[in-house]
Parts: sequence; C-alpha cells; structure tokens
Amino acid sequence: MILSFHPCIVADENRICAGRKPDHQDQAAMRRAAAVILPQGCPQDLYHMARGCCRHVFPNYDARFAYPGKTGQARLFERCGAPCPPTAVLTDARDLTSARLPFDFPYMVKLDWGGEGRTTFPVSGRADLDRRLLDVLQSECAKGRAFVVQRFVPCGGRVLRVAVIGGQRFSYWRTLPGNGGQLVGLRQGAGIDRHADPRLQRAAVDAVDALCRCAAIDLAGFDLIFDDRHHPLFLEINYFFGRYGLGGSAAFYRILKREVLNWLRNRGIEVPE
Repeated sequence: MILSFHPCIVADENRICAGRKPDHQDQAAMRRAAAVILPQGCPQDLYHMARGCCRHVFPNYDARFAYPGKTGQARLFERCGAPCPPTAVLTDARDLTSARLPFDFPYMVKLDWGGEGRTTFPVSGRADLDRRLLDVLQSECAKGRAFVVQRFVPCGGRVLRVAVIGGQRFSYWRTLPGNGGQLVGLRQGAGIDRHADPRLQRAAVDAVDALCRCAAIDLAGFDLIFDDRHHPLFLEINYFFGRYGLGGSAAFYRILKREVLNWLRNRGIEVPE
C-alpha cells in the first residue's frame, strides 16, 4: 500500500495533515504502508513519524531537519565538502565589531531563517553596522539563534538555481543586470535565463549532485554563484522553493508526480495504474 499525505499525489490511501498534528491513525497507516509520500512543506513531527514507521519515505528530509536553517546549511556544506564563500557562524552580534571574523569587509549577514533576501543584509563597511542591524542580530542571539556571516563574492547580477526533483535536475539563471550584489531573486525583480553559460550550469549541477549524494537530498532548490576561477559556490538550500523558473506550479507538479512514480518503481514498489 502507498500512503500519500501530499494533496496533489493520489495513492492507495490519502491523508491530509495540514493544520493538525499527526495522530495515532496516521501512525497506523504509515506502519501499513510500503511507501509514504509527504508534502514539500512537511513539518518535522510528521516527517519523523513517517521515517520511524516506514522504510521508504519521499522526499528525504533527513538533512533538512538535521541541519536546519542557514547555520545548519553552513555545517552541512562543511561536512560534505561543498564549496561555498568563506563563512562564519556567530552567536553574538558584538563579534561583528571585533576582530574575530576570519575575513574583512565586504560581507553578507544572514539570519538563520527567512528567504528571498528578506533576512539577508549586505555590509560593505563599518558604516553599515548601524544600531538597527546590531539590535536585530542581538535580539536573534537572545532567542538562542545564531546567524551567518559570509564573505561577499561578486556575482555579476546573476545567481544560478539548480532544482532537484527526484532524479531530475533543472538549472536556470536569475538575472538582475546592474546589480552587483548577491540578492538576485524574483522578489528583487530578477528575470530568468535558462540558456546562458551551459558549461557553468553543468559544473553547478555536478556540484549539486555531489552534495545530494552526500546528504541524500532528493527535493530542493540550490542557489549558487561562481568565483573568479568559474568554480561554483553554494549560497543556500531551499527545501520549499518557487516554481516560476520551472514553468509554474502546473509544470512543477507534472514533474513531481512523474519522479515520485520513478522513485517507487526504483524501489520495487508496485504502482497503481
């Protein structure tokens, strides 16, 4: 029996856990299942229940929950040898005004949570370390949250997204001409370019494949830039990523459904016609 908690993927048994905690009936269904399909925005309690009850669970979010947030991703990149800009994880905002950083200005400050650049702050010099930013960071630290500081690497106004959906890889540039920073997203007005620099795109896909093998990731969007030697550098992992660059939600769900079927077949699990 195949059990799906994904509202767009029909299986032998379908359950929806949105807006509630998983219960003993969900757990019993998981124990009966040969495979469990979870939604992209799966909460941690539902995921761990599925992993504890069933051998085959899609997507594999072990890395997402073992290495949460941007600080966790920094540790994951280090563990898997994934190249990224020089990075420091800090637990005290006062360290920014000391000589404790392993690199100098300019750099990017990233809160542990948030996406689309909302919690990322470019710091070009000491003047950018104003009281407002330091207060935000110290408030985060007071809540027990660390934050990331990453050396700024010019990206020429473009960031490459590599979307991993099962066994498929889709790469495209988000471009914002005239923007020298790393905040290049649709929220900032970036456009999509699927064709430029195919050799760089292949190099990025190879780097993503290596990280996915190390961390067993099978559903995520990866953002990368390139250093001055054209080597890919990881910026972050987005487990709940946008679909515009893939052609929209309808296109994304067609790909996802096909890849879930392939994932089931590769595990010898009978797929309903």
